[in-house]
Amino acid sequence: MADKKQKQDWKNLKLDKSLEKNTEILDEVLGVKKSFDIVKRDLNYAGKKFALYFVDGFAKDDILNRIMEYLGRLDRGDLAPQPIKKLLETYVGYLEVETADKLETIVTGVLSGPLALLVDGEQEAVMIDARTYPARNPEEPDTERVVRGSRDGFVETFIFNTALTRRRLRDPSLRMEYHQVGKRSKTDIAIAYLEDVADPELVETLRTSIKKIQADGLPMAEKSLEEYVFRKNWNPYPMVRYTERPDVASVHLLEGHVLIYVDTSPSVMITPTTFFHHVQHAEEYRQKPAVGAVLRWVRFIAMFVSLFLVPLWYLAVVQPELLPKALEFIGPKKPGEIPLFLEMVIAEVGVEILRMASIHTPSPLATALGLIAAILLGEMAVQAGLFTPEVILYVATAAIGTYATPSYELGLANRITRMILLTLTALFQVWGLVLGVIAWFILLATTRSLNVPYLWPLIPFNAKALLDVLVRSPMPIKSKRPQVLSPGDPDRQQG
Repeated sequence: MADKKQKQDWKNLKLDKSLEKNTEILDEVLGVKKSFDIVKRDLNYAGKKFALYFVDGFAKDDILNRIMEYLGRLDRGDLAPQPIKKLLETYVGYLEVETADKLETIVTGVLSGPLALLVDGEQEAVMIDARTYPARNPEEPDTERVVRGSRDGFVETFIFNTALTRRRLRDPSLRMEYHQVGKRSKTDIAIAYLEDVADPELVETLRTSIKKIQADGLPMAEKSLEEYVFRKNWNPYPMVRYTERPDVASVHLLEGHVLIYVDTSPSVMITPTTFFHHVQHAEEYRQKPAVGAVLRWVRFIAMFVSLFLVPLWYLAVVQPELLPKALEFIGPKKPGEIPLFLEMVIAEVGVEILRMASIHTPSPLATALGLIAAILLGEMAVQAGLFTPEVILYVATAAIGTYATPSYELGLANRITRMILLTLTALFQVWGLVLGVIAWFILLATTRSLNVPYLWPLIPFNAKALLDVLVRSPMPIKSKRPQVLSPGDPDRQQG
């Protein structure tokens, strides 16, 4: 009965001097005989009994074999009088080693990848971080491509992502704070910031929020973490910006932002962010400032089109008296078989269905799917009288504007806003559109991301910062970090 209770309370236990007792509990907890990939080796070196635990697929076989081969050469008495100290300082020839004396720490370590080496008569285990994860090579992310620039991108392996950032920022003040979240998943998380630049209150707020998370795990990695930390789940507009580019992450660290890396995710969270952080793209900074400014304004136009073109066109059709004579050609020449509003709703839903279908379609077939959608479905729907040609034109133009938005999350939020504005316009005409735009603006103006106003530098107004948003200015004249981040070191150019 006592042994059963001991096994139930294993998380609170420290290692016993008896290797047999330790392995009895670890075998049960790790499921050594129940899971084929949990491996336990009973060993004997220098007259002492050892037990080695590791997960098959996580351990580097060559390193493991070399350590075991070297330990096999030890003679009786080589490990006396302090076996653990001798192993750490002399006989385990590997860089990343440490000790653990709690069963919970050992179990978590083994399931995370390191090897656990237990010695009979010792109350500490040697944890050897000789792990390797299945990983793909860093490559340019599909959602943030540039014509000219680096082609590496974050991957699903936690340590690779922090290394890609360190490669670009060799600043000794760059901190990578390690945390674990999830009672069962034990997901690795890192908070990255420049210690002498980032606002300490911001760092502490994020640190506290992450430590307060009570969950079994983070099944969707950074997205699940965002919902726990920010909790504004019914506001469609993104509270953080995601990036898969190390250069973009480094730029935001230099500005004073705090980044969050989550294991198994190629996306890094940039905090805090405003609405205008989501309208900039790395391509603008890979070209001359004049070209970058033009590219930015083209993106602004595309986003404006994605939001307002469809409701404005619908309003012009239902109230043609609002149009000047020069624009009287706008609108269908004859009414369709179904109401215009219903046509537009069906078209919007159809575009969304095609987007989902293209995501799940194998790449070699994606082009064929686009041709089918554009030629067969669109053309035949017009000929069958389901749609008027203008509906296809304006809905497709708005969809293109959505995809031209640099932030995928912002594009989806704008699509929802467009549908709401269209519905209000259909119900209340001019007043519906006006009140919808006002409500949309108030929502953005009252939203805060980690106590940072979402519409800064428009609200509160900062002329210099707003000019930098509207015009891609040359890097040499950017001498100050964003004031809204309360940076510890506001000067970007050191004398």
